[in-house]
Amino acid sequence: MMNLLVFSVLFAFGFVSLPCSVALSRDSSSSAAAAQDPLKLILGSPNFGSWKGAISAESLAPGPSADISDYLVLAAHRTKRPDILRAFKPYLGGWNITNNHYWASVGFTGAPGFILAAVWILSFGSLLVVYHCFKWRVCEKAKGSSYNSRRICLILLIVFTSAAAVGCILLSVGQNKFHTEALDTLKFVVNQSDYTVGILRNVTQYLSLAKTINVTSISVSSDVLGEIEKLNVNLNAAAETIQEKTRDNAAKIKRVFYAVRSALITVATVMLILSFLGLLLSVLRHQHAIHIFVVSGWILVAVTFVLCGVFLILNNAISDTCVAMKEWVDHPHAETALSSILPCVDEQTTNKTLTQSKVVINSIVTVVNTFVYAYANTNPSPGQSSYYNQSGPPMPPLCSPFDSNMEERECGSWELSIGNASSVWESYLCEVTESDVCTTVGRVTPDSYKQLVAAVDQTYALEHYTPPLLSFRDCNFVRDTFESITSDYCPPLERNLRVVNAGLGMISVGVLLCLVLWVFYANRPQREEVFAGPHRPRVKDHHSSGNGLDNNGHSGDETKRYAEVV
Repeated sequence: MMNLLVFSVLFAFGFVSLPCSVALSRDSSSSAAAAQDPLKLILGSPNFGSWKGAISAESLAPGPSADISDYLVLAAHRTKRPDILRAFKPYLGGWNITNNHYWASVGFTGAPGFILAAVWILSFGSLLVVYHCFKWRVCEKAKGSSYNSRRICLILLIVFTSAAAVGCILLSVGQNKFHTEALDTLKFVVNQSDYTVGILRNVTQYLSLAKTINVTSISVSSDVLGEIEKLNVNLNAAAETIQEKTRDNAAKIKRVFYAVRSALITVATVMLILSFLGLLLSVLRHQHAIHIFVVSGWILVAVTFVLCGVFLILNNAISDTCVAMKEWVDHPHAETALSSILPCVDEQTTNKTLTQSKVVINSIVTVVNTFVYAYANTNPSPGQSSYYNQSGPPMPPLCSPFDSNMEERECGSWELSIGNASSVWESYLCEVTESDVCTTVGRVTPDSYKQLVAAVDQTYALEHYTPPLLSFRDCNFVRDTFESITSDYCPPLERNLRVVNAGLGMISVGVLLCLVLWVFYANRPQREEVFAGPHRPRVKDHHSSGNGLDNNGHSGDETKRYAEVV
């Protein structure tokens, strides 16, 4: 349960790694497996085949150095703790959720709570045994105790019970805020994952629509259509897998959070009831009921100490993760423990996907310009296949944003940009007959114009939706997400965990001290002189001592019974 809880919170922080981890593959030796795994093909793979004008490997930005000296140990100072698995030697590996020694060192931070639980169980259990074995001696000493000592005992009982009640309030408030912040963090990460899925689906959608581009029987070449189909299959499979895993893991994490919340609410409620009922029963001297409450409290205090240890581990694990994220944000391309989760430095596969989208854009521009030069700007004779009585000044062609090497290029003065081509071409429309022949001056018919606009829209969409994939290449997307988590979500989570720990500590100490006082206060002497005050003498009738009767004619035994206080 403890390991699941800690892992769940860490997984919520690291959850945003899914888009990148499924999108990019660090190990070039896994290319054979990638052919069968659509997730590894999300941003490109050697199995996509050859694309026209693909970027060469030499033109790619260099990846991180594989030199071990460049390895960055995350949260090195925070994670330097005794390692239980290595005979309590210091752990020096930094934050690394895949390392068992890291978890052993984090688990050691909960030792105070676990040790206190064990010491409490043994010591108070021994005290109960001693008390029941020598109860008569304890009671004889209690009979000789003063009125002031009992009054102090009662005051201390009230103070410790109040402390336990305050602890229950702190625990309730802290767990509620922690639960809210944890779910908000999870929601933020899920939204970021959904954003990634949305990018993939948008690219897939516009790539699919690119296959339908057809301007007067001029369409995208068959080899490009085949590559688009392959890319769409992999992008769709990746998007569906990311979305499915996101939802499944989010549901599991939520169940853990709700289980923790229920456990804390139960502890707070039971401890609060136990404290007040114990105080009431000890004042009323219900000794047998008090014994039941003492045993219950004995066990519950141990449980509370264990929870303190668990939340100490959770607090340290979350703090480690926040520090590791912040350090990684400052060094996103360094080799770290996060590299196995966020392999977003493999730029070759990302550039291939971007190149493929550029090839599709150029192919669509080629289709459009082929129509402009081969149909719209020609003056064929009637009867020719390209004739529809086009006339007037020639239409300007569409600017291709990339050259033959898929590098960005500036548009010529005679070319139209993708952003304003549709509005400019509108002035070249002609009115047509039912047979789609121009009856006025113009270079394009309404039907052809609609096809041109559709092609330009697809080009515009691909040009604007594909660049966000760059954030997967240089980790801008993940870095921004981690930066938001460390600045906006980590501080309140850590603060609320401290409140929960403070509440658990106050409950433990308050109920612990109450248990000891319950036993002695419930077994206090029941005679009147205990409550008569230190200066009130006990009056005895010497005249009645001879016959054993008091002034009212009662026997000594009856007088004692009347003097007893219930």
